[in-house]
Amino acid sequence: MLDRIYQTYLVSQCVTTDSRAITPGCIFFAFRGASFDGNAFVLQALEQGAALCVTTDSKYADNPRCIVVDDVLTTLQELARRHRSKLTIPVIGITGTNGKTTTKELVHAVLARRYRTSATAGNFNNHLGVPLTLLAIPANTEIAIVEMGANHPGEIKFLCSIADPDCGLITNVGRAHLEGFGSFEGVIRTKTELYRHLATKNGLIFVNADNPILMEQACKLQSTTTYGRNANANVRGTFVGCDPYLHFYFEVGDNVYNVHSHLLGAYNFDNAMAAVAVGLHFGVEPFDIKEAIEQYTPSNNRSQFKCTDRNALYLDCYNANPSSMAAAIESFRQLKADHKVAIIGGMHELGADEQKEHQKLTDMLADAGLEQCLLVGPEFDGIPLPHHFTLFADTDSLRAHLEQNPISGATVLVKGSNINRLWTLESIL
Repeated sequence: MLDRIYQTYLVSQCVTTDSRAITPGCIFFAFRGASFDGNAFVLQALEQGAALCVTTDSKYADNPRCIVVDDVLTTLQELARRHRSKLTIPVIGITGTNGKTTTKELVHAVLARRYRTSATAGNFNNHLGVPLTLLAIPANTEIAIVEMGANHPGEIKFLCSIADPDCGLITNVGRAHLEGFGSFEGVIRTKTELYRHLATKNGLIFVNADNPILMEQACKLQSTTTYGRNANANVRGTFVGCDPYLHFYFEVGDNVYNVHSHLLGAYNFDNAMAAVAVGLHFGVEPFDIKEAIEQYTPSNNRSQFKCTDRNALYLDCYNANPSSMAAAIESFRQLKADHKVAIIGGMHELGADEQKEHQKLTDMLADAGLEQCLLVGPEFDGIPLPHHFTLFADTDSLRAHLEQNPISGATVLVKGSNINRLWTLESIL
């Protein structure tokens, strides 16, 4: 069965789980979700030119262009695993609590200066996204970059069993998805499953020399390249400033390369240095690395700086957890600007630590030199707030407030998870 699916895949090298994206010759995987059933679109997919449909619905068993399986997701994962085993190109794995997607994009930009490079689209980094990423790698690709995310123990190990990276890096480890991981130690164990996978094949690990947790985990393994501020790092860099954009330099031999990026926040220094280290390892010229990072512009509300008719906005409202909040608030605190305002969404999936982490968050905000702070979400209920803090039940309530009490002439940090929908406020800020 898998052989037939793979042979069909090799003809078009196209799979989809979306019945609206059928192209001639593709394979349609009919997923059943909570609010949809892909099996209902099998005949439509065939009419639109799908070469094969993979389904769990036994009524299609006699259709020669359908394959009935017990589990569509498992079949997709096995197909991706089969395809990965045939690839002869380097595959770079990237995981971490914060900065995965930005680091992946920076590494992609750097490596694309020399190689035909394929990378995870957006944040397709889970048990479904990783297989789709592997199956979307064009045939002429010379290096692939696969982002891997996790919110439960064992997930990185499982994703590594599919992507089988040859080298990789962990951006950092922080207090995120604690409800799923159980503890911060659970986060560390799960993220470092990437290290342990690479150790089984003597794969190269890129390690932030300034991160003691990652250094402790990586020093147990043999093949590492370190990067960061540390004087002993293999690839050394120096943070210069961030007002508003990250400025740093890195050293190659006796040469120094100044980088004036379009990245907000000092925390992006580590992400950029990871891209420098990967680029140098794969033989990208240092000046090309500098240019690639300088020309990269963040998108999708990740560390974006925008000026409106009324305010200067720091938009970082795609993802939020205690460590990313702390980094963003500290960077905003150090920013030289008058009339600072913060709009902060509640953090999710923290389990029993929810109130404690939100208390820490409000304490940090209280020391950040803000004129006012607007909080969104029930996660802040019951926490004592300073007089210049205002709590709103949801983003719609905050929007109504801002329409009656517009902010003007301020520098505004907008930080929260995508689920908070804080990005919808941009039009009135």
